[in-house]
Amino acid sequence: MFQFSSELEMMTLNLDIIQSIAFTTVVLLIGSFIKSKVYVLNKYCIPAPVVGGFSFAIIAFILRQTGVITIVFDTTLQNILMTAFFTTVGFTASLQVLKKGGTQVIKFLIVAVMLVLAQNIVGILSAKAIGVDPLLGLIAGSVSMTGGHGASGAFGPIMEANGLEGALSIAMACATFGLVSGSIIGGPLANRLVQKHKLQPEEIGVKEEVISTNAHGEASYSEISCDEASIGKLSESKLTSSAMQIIIAMGLGTIVSNLFSDIGITMPAYIGAMIVAAIMRNISDAKGIWPIASNELESLGSICLSLFLSMAMCSLKLWELVDLAIPILILLTLQTLLMILFAYFITFRVMGKDYTAAVLASGHCGFGLGATPNGIANMKSVTSKYGPAPNAFFILPLVGALFIEFLNSAVITTLMNLL
Repeated sequence: MFQFSSELEMMTLNLDIIQSIAFTTVVLLIGSFIKSKVYVLNKYCIPAPVVGGFSFAIIAFILRQTGVITIVFDTTLQNILMTAFFTTVGFTASLQVLKKGGTQVIKFLIVAVMLVLAQNIVGILSAKAIGVDPLLGLIAGSVSMTGGHGASGAFGPIMEANGLEGALSIAMACATFGLVSGSIIGGPLANRLVQKHKLQPEEIGVKEEVISTNAHGEASYSEISCDEASIGKLSESKLTSSAMQIIIAMGLGTIVSNLFSDIGITMPAYIGAMIVAAIMRNISDAKGIWPIASNELESLGSICLSLFLSMAMCSLKLWELVDLAIPILILLTLQTLLMILFAYFITFRVMGKDYTAAVLASGHCGFGLGATPNGIANMKSVTSKYGPAPNAFFILPLVGALFIEFLNSAVITTLMNLL
């Protein structure tokens, strides 16, 4: 458990698999407590695992740099938790739901994919221009921006395996920057659009709500907060069924991932599981076989994501960021400018140049640089000032929470293999 390194002249604390998950769980609880007490963390929807994990990473950095102790985690469960979370994302990819969303959902999905491509093009070309590894540009692109901490934790280790030192730490830092900047720019951008074009909200008395689906893919609605949607009472039998579905999809997914690996395509381990989960979901929707319990899957996915992020953040090696601080800052500044211009000139125009389009533009800033809850928070801020935009709260969660993960992963995987 303890080792002494004469080279570094410090003690090394090696935590085993059980100690690692227990430690990161405590860090997650601490992060939740800190977030509940600090207004700015709630305002910008910074996830509790990021708060706790990043705080610990700073402490670990100080302890290491001062020669006190180095803490090493067993991250075996990190990969399992990551795959389990993305498997639950795969179960949300219902074609029935996409069809029910109508043309506006399709249009916004296309816009979101256009942003993913733009983020990666700008990132890669900018990285080459300033003389750093193009993979760094990809990390500062849709990996950490549209992908957020989830994709960052998944693709970071792969980038490290391909020779980019400190890729995981860089990706997590970039994702945190994106969360904050996306939350800051969304409101002012929508405010500018509303005032410049003298836009008026839809005059209907509809409460701002977000779509979800039941086990048969039928539309239902629930209010959403900055952190999560209200998922109601959970069923023990459905939780058990959902856990079994996740495990089976993960198992079959390893076969799919191995097939891709055999033909020379490098991708995160979770892609195969996501594909299998999506197939299972759509078979269930079409044939009624083994119904999907959306609320229970969402709860299990949320638990896995929180633990995965907490462990990933605790494992950050911040000392690997020092030499890349200036290039990273340049790349992230360019990504923020890209998001502002894209939302203002493309998202707003493509979505109809009306009040709903302006609200969606603010939401796109949130999830295009951070996560869907940040997008929802941005839109709530705008509608609380100017009035309701119920269609925006229908469209963005469908694209941001259900479908963009698939397409973003596909784009990143393709570009990563090309690079």
